[in-house]
Amino acid sequence: MGKPEAGRQPERFAVRPTADSHLAWVRTRLAAERTLMAYMRTAVSLIGFGFAIVQFFERLHEMPGAAPALYPDAARYLGLALIFCGVMAMVISAWEFRWTIRYLWGENFAAIAGMTAEGRQTPLYAVAAAIVCIGTFAFFAVLLRLV
Repeated sequence: MGKPEAGRQPERFAVRPTADSHLAWVRTRLAAERTLMAYMRTAVSLIGFGFAIVQFFERLHEMPGAAPALYPDAARYLGLALIFCGVMAMVISAWEFRWTIRYLWGENFAAIAGMTAEGRQTPLYAVAAAIVCIGTFAFFAVLLRLV
């Protein structure tokens, strides 16, 4: 390898267009999608648990024989924190997924990507956006006591 041209960074590794390297690229792409889906499950769980905690403890005092809570707003704050963490986990993981996918579609891997522009689309962005919207609605519903 010679000296890199002025203004151009040296390549970190050589990409050979072989079936092995293409399939490794595909496996990496699918691993990135599985990681985002795992974050989606985590985000939905955090949002759901946060909302459920708020609902459970708000109805707990209506049960016969239940003692009044020492800190009545603690469950609401915990629920809001869990919902917020779920929404933020979804936003951060979608951003990280976008960065990873852009890297995989970069010029370093163009020789082994082997897919057209139509192959770049994934429904995960739409699902992530829906989770963020639902979580945001749940957060403000609890915050403003709409439920």
